Amino acid sequence: MTHALSIATWNIHKGFSQFNRRMMVHDLRDRLRELSADIVFLQEVQGLHLGHVETHPDWPSQAQHEFLAEDVWANHAYGRNVVYDHGHHGNAILSRFPILHEHNQDVTHLRFEKRGLLHCAVEVPRLGQALHCVCVHLSLFARSRRRQMDALARRIEEVVPDGAPLLIAGDFNDWRNHADDLLAQRLGLTEVFAGDAQRPSRSYPAVLPMFRLDRIYQRGLRVGARQVHAGPPWSGISDHAALSAEFRFGPAAARRRS
Repeated sequence: MTHALSIATWNIHKGFSQFNRRMMVHDLRDRLRELSADIVFLQEVQGLHLGHVETHPDWPSQAQHEFLAEDVWANHAYGRNVVYDHGHHGNAILSRFPILHEHNQDVTHLRFEKRGLLHCAVEVPRLGQALHCVCVHLSLFARSRRRQMDALARRIEEVVPDGAPLLIAGDFNDWRNHADDLLAQRLGLTEVFAGDAQRPSRSYPAVLPMFRLDRIYQRGLRVGARQVHAGPPWSGISDHAALSAEFRFGPAAARRRS
């Protein structure tokens, strides 16, 4: 018997449309519910912004990840990466299943560009062992990305059991697809959208995607349906397209890998 798992990843641009023209956090919440994923990886999540509270009467009173998760994803983790006088933002993971532990790793290379890796172990029913989930938002600069992918690989090698099921998703800013050589081969990962073309899907800008920035890497699961959510209405919410994917697994196989 096989079981299903669905995930999504989305750079939500702090709840604003492209070029910060409109506050879209309520539409964003509706679209996330439409995706109905079991686990959601989010980047550019606004944990706090005192200015938006004053400027926008309908700005949520909770932290953004708590507002988005409310009544659907009972478990969530937030990794604060960028801190300023009026607030902070970072990555978040929302989960229908228990989060066993969480860790936010600072992988900043350039002082003006704070970055982090949010790693959660999630207890997925019938999987047989913890599913390791890492939400990433890597640097705009190639040299920094190389260092960050090496730091990510070293953490996985140190704390994740060999062969344990693993998902790494987020905004890689890696339009030249160096992650395949620097990360995927090292950890035994496959990119779920690459297929025979060996190239991830285009995801940026959301209105007409040209660049292959957003990714979902996996190991230990079987890839099913997958989709890039671009164009209207998605492109009116964030400058990045959302990605979603379904996976299948069998509990007997999961126990053998452990």
